[in-house]
Amino acid sequence: MGDFLAQAMAAAELRGTVSVLLTGDEEIRRLNREFRHKDKATDVLSFPAAEAAGRARLAGDVAISVETAAREAEKREHPLALELKILLLHGVLHLAGWDHEADSGEMARKEETLRRHLGLAQGLIGRAAAQKKRRGREQWGREL
Repeated sequence: MGDFLAQAMAAAELRGTVSVLLTGDEEIRRLNREFRHKDKATDVLSFPAAEAAGRARLAGDVAISVETAAREAEKREHPLALELKILLLHGVLHLAGWDHEADSGEMARKEETLRRHLGLAQGLIGRAAAQKKRRGREQWGREL
């Protein structure tokens, strides 16, 4: 996983040190509640480091719920290692300053480009958008 992290950081032009926490749903829920005020488990969280003059540059931390990743990997019928890479790339992009919750699709396009460059079959934002679109079509069909 360390090699992939280095590749993702280089592709995202992220410099510095990244710490990765592989944890479970309970801990990621606690982190999400404490730092984002969202009381639910999630798949990946990113915590960019503050700039510190005169010190080695830290890029930040990424926390991944292995439990959530394992469920998603099983659902998508691909290896857990692939799911962890998808989540790690997403987290690295957030550390590099990208924010899909506030932009107009720029992070989604960047993730799509980098996931192809890194040999990943899918990206987190793209598949979330596809799921949302499918749910919308299903809802629309029920309303008819």
